[in-house]
Amino acid sequence: MSSSVSPLAPKNVPDMPVIAGVRLATAEAGIRYKNRTDVLLAVMDKGTAVAGVFTKSKCPSAPVEWCRAKLKGGKARALVVNSGNANAFTGKTGRASTALTAKIAAKAVGCSEGEIFLASTGVIGEPLDATKFDGVLGRLAETAEPADYLAAAKAIMTTDTFPKVATATVKLGKARVTINGMAKGAGMIAPDMATMLSFIFTDAPIAPAALQALLKAGVEDTFNAVTIDGDTSTSDTLLAFATGAAAEHGAPKISRASDPRLKAFVKAFNQVLATLSEQVARDGEGARKLVEITVEGAKTKASARKIAMSIANSPLVKTAIAGEDANWGRVVMAVGKAGEPADRDKLSISFNGIRVAKSGARDPSYDEAQVSEAMKAPEIAIKVSLGLGKGRDRVLTCDLTKEYVAINGDYRS
Repeated sequence: MSSSVSPLAPKNVPDMPVIAGVRLATAEAGIRYKNRTDVLLAVMDKGTAVAGVFTKSKCPSAPVEWCRAKLKGGKARALVVNSGNANAFTGKTGRASTALTAKIAAKAVGCSEGEIFLASTGVIGEPLDATKFDGVLGRLAETAEPADYLAAAKAIMTTDTFPKVATATVKLGKARVTINGMAKGAGMIAPDMATMLSFIFTDAPIAPAALQALLKAGVEDTFNAVTIDGDTSTSDTLLAFATGAAAEHGAPKISRASDPRLKAFVKAFNQVLATLSEQVARDGEGARKLVEITVEGAKTKASARKIAMSIANSPLVKTAIAGEDANWGRVVMAVGKAGEPADRDKLSISFNGIRVAKSGARDPSYDEAQVSEAMKAPEIAIKVSLGLGKGRDRVLTCDLTKEYVAINGDYRS
């Protein structure tokens, strides 16, 4: 956790309302850090539905494997998250640690181990001493409170410079339902499903299968459209929990994601995901500029996504932005290497609304002073027009600075 907050951090932090059926608590377990919280326990009421999406890495962490296996049950009573140690690439020891953590948590909450969900973030390759949770989780289960989302978000931070939270309230049937979310992530971010860690809570009565469908669809243009450094984590985990408590106030029970009564809820749910994912981009390690890349005129949306990601993950593009240089040649390079249909002589590029290249060459009206001034802004919008079709997509990233190297050069040591 950095001592200085990113200049791109949101100016206002929302008040996080209570969600019936969810209680939170944090503690210092001494996993890796000193004098800061590093473990979160979320306790949910009986009957809470759970859904999840996880990293597609072929080297997933032990908690990811645990959650995948337990997700089939569709119900959750508790979530345990620790920072400082990812419990990834830890072999049999890692699997034993997850089993012991679940056992301790199940005893503390009073449920089966199959209703415990786990997530870990931090250093890869070091054993996690799960005995440190013994006693701690029992105390947290007793002291958990309904409204401690900001403290919970702080406890799961690693190189993050600010806690990431978002909330929305929407009508479902006759009831007002709430959606709260938190996330952590600043580096090793190129999600192939979610972000490093993110957790969503709602009191809406949504069945596990419907919640799973909503979550899977929701990440595609939010978390999956964000990259910091092109590296997909071993620990990527996004879990959603629906307590169903709003049913007591007139919210209809939802069994299908296609239920028309969910229209407003889906919009709000996706907005929470979008807000959290943007905060991840804003907190990219060493970031000084938030970068939005829009590709239009592609053959397909999928093609536009690949080209946008090629631009977003280019160290040359990202360092140019850090240097406030509208280097469209590097954008052209990234478009060309993406392996997707592109025609050099139809290509147009703009930075913050100023067109710098048109029809495969520098724009005739290009003004260096005007563009240089625009590049000083903290938010940079790059737009690429391919002129080949109707495919369009948008991704978020950040610049690449010397601080990124400094943070990651001594992260483990």
